Amino acid sequence: MQQSQAVVSLILWGTTITLLVWPLVDWRFTSSCSSGVCFPEELGPISSTYIALAMIFFSVMFGVLLIGFLYDQVFSLWTEWSSIAMERNPYGTYALAPIWAMSFSLQAEILKRISADDEDMVKQADWYLKWCESYTEGEMFARSVQQWDKDLGETPTFWFTTDEAMQRARDIQIEDEG
Repeated sequence: MQQSQAVVSLILWGTTITLLVWPLVDWRFTSSCSSGVCFPEELGPISSTYIALAMIFFSVMFGVLLIGFLYDQVFSLWTEWSSIAMERNPYGTYALAPIWAMSFSLQAEILKRISADDEDMVKQADWYLKWCESYTEGEMFARSVQQWDKDLGETPTFWFTTDEAMQRARDIQIEDEG
């Protein structure tokens, strides 16, 4: 979606600016042009109007793409900010948001059950479950449990946590919530 919006935006920029500029320069492409740079009314079988409009359109598109290229590749004005924002976001590097904790713990539990005779796999699955359980003590999990309780009724105790952890999540007072 975003890529198609960029293409459509570029075409709209080109069309809009071309049609805004055309009234300022169209007199140069008519027979009444008598001073400055004048162009013949036709270049071969094609009207010079069409050629002029195409040249303005492609010049605008080239200018927009050049500015975008310089902004992105030469000056790198946004790439560093994106990298830093991602590196400093714990939920993009090592921490688990509640939805990921649910997903990982479910996968670990399934893996543990289907690989019961593989000690190494069970050990790894247990590590994942312990990792997921450690994130039940945070504010994000508390927010999720409180919202789930509000929307869906009391949230059950999940297989990777305890009744006490669920109650602590319910008891946490979240300051930005009324």
